[in-house]
Formats: sequence, structure tokens, C-alpha cells
Amino acid sequence: MSRDLQPPVLPSAEAARSPQHVLQPKLCVGYDARFPAEDALPIGTAVHERTFKLCESLNYREWSGYYSVSVYETHHEHEYNAIRNACALIDISPLFKYIISGRDATKLLNRVITRDVSKMSAGQVIYTPWCDEAGKVIDDGTLSRLDETAFRMTAADPNLRWLRINALGMDVSIEDISEKTAALALQGPTSGKLLKQVAQADVANLKYFRVTRGTLAGVPVDISRTGYTGDLGYEIWIAWNDAVKVWDALMESGRSFDIHPTGMLALDVARIEAGLILIEVDYNSSKKAVIESQKYTPYEIGLGRLVHLDKENFIGRKALVEENRRGPKRRLVGLEIDWTEVEKRYEAFGLTPSVPSTASRAAVPVYAGRAQAGKATSSTWSPTLKKMIALASLATEHAAKGTSLEMEMTIEAVRQRVGVKVVDLPFFSPPRKTATPV
Repeated sequence: MSRDLQPPVLPSAEAARSPQHVLQPKLCVGYDARFPAEDALPIGTAVHERTFKLCESLNYREWSGYYSVSVYETHHEHEYNAIRNACALIDISPLFKYIISGRDATKLLNRVITRDVSKMSAGQVIYTPWCDEAGKVIDDGTLSRLDETAFRMTAADPNLRWLRINALGMDVSIEDISEKTAALALQGPTSGKLLKQVAQADVANLKYFRVTRGTLAGVPVDISRTGYTGDLGYEIWIAWNDAVKVWDALMESGRSFDIHPTGMLALDVARIEAGLILIEVDYNSSKKAVIESQKYTPYEIGLGRLVHLDKENFIGRKALVEENRRGPKRRLVGLEIDWTEVEKRYEAFGLTPSVPSTASRAAVPVYAGRAQAGKATSSTWSPTLKKMIALASLATEHAAKGTSLEMEMTIEAVRQRVGVKVVDLPFFSPPRKTATPV
């Protein structure tokens, strides 16, 4: 989970990755395996020299050991509007990335993830979780089949050691390319038109969750029609040292498409609208969970459709077969908050309610009468839907669509309850997201 930070000035992407910028012990905690020293500070990504100059707010957060912009301006309104109405450029380079290749690449991946890799064709991308032996989710990410024997895998947390342990005895190579490959997400209704203009690649015929290769600004790139916004969008995969060239070309050509560099605050609102989960917020990695209730199965976080029980044996299959038989004890659902009730609660204090300025990642209780039915894990005001919405983990008996419940809300340090209704996910899914051709 990322945290807000105030960054030092890092002069360039190359300098940002040099040892002299690991300074001032214990200022940053919670770094990942990229930084073995306990006193390590975050560093800049491949395009830090560009994002730093554009970040007027100086509002950063740490993401997997890198500085990541929370919001470029003082408020994320323009950045969110770019995602939904124009074109947003988001630096997602801190993702962990692995190339898995060789004769047994498919065999390894079928062992570790819940989906059937043998059904993937070259150029296809899938989204998948992977689990421990008890069927509890370790992480989730995308898998791109680059050719018959090579795949690119992305993850929120480091998974290299786990992958290599499971690959023992196989003819397979696992390369961590996290620090060699940068990634930029280009999201929004005009993103396809911009890419068709600036990239030398078959963007016009690129289908949803497919990947193609080409060049952009003379730089070799992979372009996948994927993203974390629930809208039309693409992710561009680039050699780390060439990322600035691609960033500059997109920003220059993107002016006529109303492009905006966009940070994590706007992305958080968009991904909740899209019903997309976030690790350590909407679920906990089983590797980091302290108690059993903090661990989740794919069925409990809305990913049951991605569990292919009919394929060859995979890690966690036995436990997931049993859960599929009996049904999960809890489910991920959407909640719509009754704004009229919110207004009434504020009026009782003599206050006028204000729309929350940012999405919340703080879990709050959800009640069915006097009993707790579960918790809301992420919530936000949706500017597009004009509603306050939340993702929630609820006991199965309270998770049916249309169920009326109550969610806790604190006003002036006094706990209140407001009405909520269970709804289907996603909250927002425009036809342009999957329409072809763009």
C-alpha cells in the first residue's frame, strides 16, 4: 500500500537509481525487496525527471520503493476528468514485472496461477490471481503471452523467489525485468486516437486484453489494451532508458487530445468505479496476513470466474474445489450509499455535508441490524455517477443484490450509521472499454 511523501529533488532518472540517493536512514519504511537496506529511501522511476517538473503539488507516495505522484495539481479533479473524458498518462513503472520463458513456461504458469494458460494464444493478455496451498490469494496481476514460449507477468508484490521455487526441475527461465522495463498507462476516451497517431503499431485492430508490438518515438514498445480504470485504455511497455522519449512523444502529440499526467488519487476513484480491487486494501496477501480472517480466496474477492478447476493440478486447487462445492463464506460486492441519509446526519450537527475529496482506503463496519455483516474496504464519491459508492466484503447471507444494510460514518467524532444498498459490480463500465475497432 502506498503512502504520501514529500520527495527530495532527484536530478534525472539515471541519477535517481544511483546509490547516492539512498539517504537519511529510517525516513521511509515499508519498502520492498528491491531495497535490502533498512534505511532505504524511495527513488525516481524512469520518467521521474519529467513527472517531478510537472508535479505542482509535490504530493508523492511510495510505491514499491519508487516515488509515485499522488496528484499533480492541488486537486485531482482535472486528472480524473482526463480518465473519463479525455486522455490520462499514468506512470505505472513500479509494478513488478517478470519474463517467464522456455519449454516449460506454460507448465510452470499452469502450476502457479488459477487460470488455464494452455488456452491462451500469442498476443493475448489475461488477469489472474495466484494462491497458496490453502487456496488463499497471494497476489493478482496480468499475464501476457508474447509468443509460444514467452510470457510477461506483472504483480503488485515481489514474487520472484516464489516463482523460482515452483520452477525447480523445469526447463524454464524467470527473469525479473522490474528495473529494466518501464510502463506507462494511457487511459481515457481519446487514448486510442492518440496512440493511432503517434505509434507505429496496429492499434486500430487491437482488441480488449490483447497485446501488440511496434515503435513509438522510434523506440520499440509493447502496447496492451489493458488498464486499471475500467475505461478505454492501453499500457505501454518500454525499455527503462527509453521511457522519457515515449513520455515526451505522448505529451507532445497528446495536447490536441487534452492529455493530462495523472496520479494515484484520480486512479483510485476510477478503479473503485470500475469495481477493481487493490491488494492490502480490499484484500490481504496471504503472505502478509497476520490472522486467518485476513486471508481471502478468489471466490471471496470476486475472482471466482478466474478459477479453472477443470485444468491440471495447480497450487490451492484442492481447497478451492471444496470451497466451490460449499460456497464462499463472504463475497465482494458494491454498495451505494444513501446520500439523503448522509445529509440528514450532517444536518443534525448543524453542518452541510461535503463530497469526500478523495477515495478512502480505510475499512469501516457494515451492519445488518445489530449484527455486523462485513466491512466496506474502499469508498469514494463518483463524479461520473453522482453517487457515493463503496467496495465491501460481506458475509454471503447479506451479499444478495438489493439487500439494505447500514454503513458506519463518523461525523464530529461521533459514530453514525447511514443506509446502503448492495449492487452489482462494476459500478461503471462504458461500451468503449471493449469496443473494437477503436
